[in-house]
Amino acid sequence: MPRKNRPHTPDGRYLVSRGVLKRCTNPTLDDTVRRKALKALMQARMKKDRQAALIAKETLGEAGALWWDDGSVDVSGCAPADTDYAQWWNSLSDAERDAGA
Repeated sequence: MPRKNRPHTPDGRYLVSRGVLKRCTNPTLDDTVRRKALKALMQARMKKDRQAALIAKETLGEAGALWWDDGSVDVSGCAPADTDYAQWWNSLSDAERDAGA
């Protein structure tokens, strides 16, 4: 199944999936650490091991402590139109917004 080209916020912190913002992987992670955590995440999902999946997501920066340090709050799980990203979201084409549905 091909991956959807989901919309990403201009600052690279979030992608939109199923109509809500989801934190992206920390872009400053070492490639070896990132690959190992992704492998652990996939294995945890196959085994339906929620605790192991959470640990992997925390390592990736997709859960737990924020990987940015400018004081911005985490808006994961919020509709982009209900956040400071509303102007960006509304500027996207219908097709771009549909990719995040």
